Amino acid sequence: MKEKWYFVDSGHCTPAYNMALDEMLLNWHSEGKIPPVLRFYGWKPAGLSVGYFQKIKGKIDVDGVQKYGAEIVRRQTGGRAVLHDQELTYSVLVSEQHEAMPRSVKDAYMVISKGLLEGFRELEVNADFSIPEKKLQTTDSAVCFEEPSWYELIVEGKKIAGSAQTRKKGVILQHGSIPIDIDQTKLFDMFLYPNERVKERARKKFGDKAVSINEVANKPVTFSIAKDAFKKGFEKGLNIELEPFDLSQEQLEQVNELAKSKYMSKEWNYSR
Repeated sequence: MKEKWYFVDSGHCTPAYNMALDEMLLNWHSEGKIPPVLRFYGWKPAGLSVGYFQKIKGKIDVDGVQKYGAEIVRRQTGGRAVLHDQELTYSVLVSEQHEAMPRSVKDAYMVISKGLLEGFRELEVNADFSIPEKKLQTTDSAVCFEEPSWYELIVEGKKIAGSAQTRKKGVILQHGSIPIDIDQTKLFDMFLYPNERVKERARKKFGDKAVSINEVANKPVTFSIAKDAFKKGFEKGLNIELEPFDLSQEQLEQVNELAKSKYMSKEWNYSR
């Protein structure tokens, strides 16, 4: 018998709502109210999520973000800023005590990322795990997707999915970005550089290190096609059965309240 997990298909939501729902799912799972969860979602408007510890001042071009109608939101997870635009985003919420989950963050990444690997296979994209040969040098860049870390997904050496993980209240939250298309001009207009030449050099360097699904897939991939493929991928990779879960009115109200009080507040988003 395969273990049943809840499947939450959120569609496209605001950046604040997306982060609030991830946090509430973590709380409900921690309290034993729901089983482990796989969630898929998109972003409307586009969001620039900054890592929990990341500074905005001097790194993020707030005017540039606003120019594109995007919104800044701070994640619970660490790492550098990610532009969530034309992508499928996933989150996995599962107890640290789950028998399939290793104790170490790195090993848990590998287990959860098997779902991503199988999803790419469903799309006939020849992805593989990245295993850095040496300790990654930390760059001063504020842009995520510059370097793959342990067990992130790469195609021909280029990063094609980025993930971040945190553990709170006995629950692992891993969420990540699977770009369907990448608008590099928009992306780099959201970060601060000393001058245009440095920005252009950074943009070209990024193109050598990151790739979207539609740059490597044999046929065009839409949000819906990606969602179906990765749903099958996670079921296969984690050996689970996904059961659709719709939030109750009371749960929706809790998410909306948290989105408003925390993830829409300048105090949370700009405090670093």
